[in-house]
Amino acid sequence: MARPRAVPRRVENPGPEEYSLQGVLEALADPVRRTLVAQLSRADEDMRCGTFDVRVSASTLTHHFTVLREAGVIRQYYVGTSKMNALRDADMEARFPGLLQALLAAEERERDAVVAPAR
Repeated sequence: MARPRAVPRRVENPGPEEYSLQGVLEALADPVRRTLVAQLSRADEDMRCGTFDVRVSASTLTHHFTVLREAGVIRQYYVGTSKMNALRDADMEARFPGLLQALLAAEERERDAVVAPAR
């Protein structure tokens, strides 16, 4: 039987003053990471790591979450044994006005074009 943890699990999330435009753009350059951000944006609530619809291994998914967290795009935290993910849209808007919304709008247009190709 496992012993209860003496110290609750924590994830280090950078503060908005630590965000850099270069880091955010590099994090969002990857299509898998853009998909993760778009899914979080469309969700009604924060999402557990295992609930995202992407076709990558668990270790690759962990890497993508780490890149997004370190860039400041998402915040991660634990609820019990589940690692939760939240989009830091208010922080991103305050630091880089319009950037995240423009990216999400472009991602949606691109996704829609793939789903319903032009005739």
